[in-house]
Amino acid sequence: MTFSHRTDLHEPLKFAYWVPNVSGGLVTSDIEQRTDWGYEYNRDLAVLAENNGFEYALTQVRYTASYGAAYQHESTGFSLALLLATQRLKVIAAIHPGLWHPGVLAKFVASADVISGGRAAVNVVSGWFKDEFTGLGEPWLEHDERYRRSEEFIRVLKELWTNDNAEFNGDFYRIHDFDIKPKPLASEGRPHPEVFQGGNSTAARKLAGRVSDWYFSNGKDFDGFSEQVTDVRGYAAENNHAVRFGLNGFVIARETEAEARDTLREIVAKANKEAVEGFRSAVQQAGSSTSDKKGMWADSEFADLVQYNDGFRTQLIGTPEQIARRAIEYKRRGANLLLLGFLHYHEEVEYFGKHVLPIIRELEKDIDRSAATPEPVGSRA
Repeated sequence: MTFSHRTDLHEPLKFAYWVPNVSGGLVTSDIEQRTDWGYEYNRDLAVLAENNGFEYALTQVRYTASYGAAYQHESTGFSLALLLATQRLKVIAAIHPGLWHPGVLAKFVASADVISGGRAAVNVVSGWFKDEFTGLGEPWLEHDERYRRSEEFIRVLKELWTNDNAEFNGDFYRIHDFDIKPKPLASEGRPHPEVFQGGNSTAARKLAGRVSDWYFSNGKDFDGFSEQVTDVRGYAAENNHAVRFGLNGFVIARETEAEARDTLREIVAKANKEAVEGFRSAVQQAGSSTSDKKGMWADSEFADLVQYNDGFRTQLIGTPEQIARRAIEYKRRGANLLLLGFLHYHEEVEYFGKHVLPIIRELEKDIDRSAATPEPVGSRA
């Protein structure tokens, strides 16, 4: 299955939200957040989101209390709970190779997929938090080795999901004549649960270009995102592989741009400095460990890290019209999906669905009309 850039422009932009299953919300700040990490809040949020234009939700994963996130629900179990509470929402569970065996995860996801009618997905996190591995007595691999392991992990998942007599012989995993039933539900364009993967490094980009269904980008400005899309598409073309693109962004939609900017300033001014600095110390050693210094968060400033996936950089901040036009420009540059965080989830997800999304859909109609307009005779040399 291949996706051309032209075809992508005709497909509606998809939306996902970060599930706040971790305490502290989506910003490391002491600003008031009417957001809760508990199940009841998140159950209601999932229903609200699927009724306001969101197609996906991504559950976070933290295994140890850290950086302002003292409490967290485990991602796979929480994802299944949200799948059972909704009708259409696709839920992506973040998981770590090295802490999961791919065969065990494949079995869990297959069951979740059948139970939910084909709505389960995974986000394979190669790992940036060394203390989570060493604290559990697991080895901490060198950066590129973590991505080599992730590639094998993804290949094993797909092998087990699609073949009755699964075989795989790698450096990290070996599967011999293994069969899991039930298999996940297959449908046109979806032979198995979707596999998402992030990372900024060359190793991460090459991984996406070989095996992943989706590549997640940390928050980026237009040029930064375009550079990633071009790079990953190049690797995908070399491997005759199709990959789609998701972009992280933190939305502050208000009636005026001044209100939105004031909210951003307050978030940063009230940042939990100790937690942000601790997070920065952990993630920037991961980013700087790559040979080309392209790792995640390698160039992030303090203000960027208050939203811990650089969501402010995407600049989805302002009036509904401003945010919608910026979203469309990211679509033109290759985004198939925007992964969004919010300050006050219930209120702001509903506001996004009622006030921002309709403008985006109207602007998409303009794209379609423009593409359908025939070129004047003699316009080509």
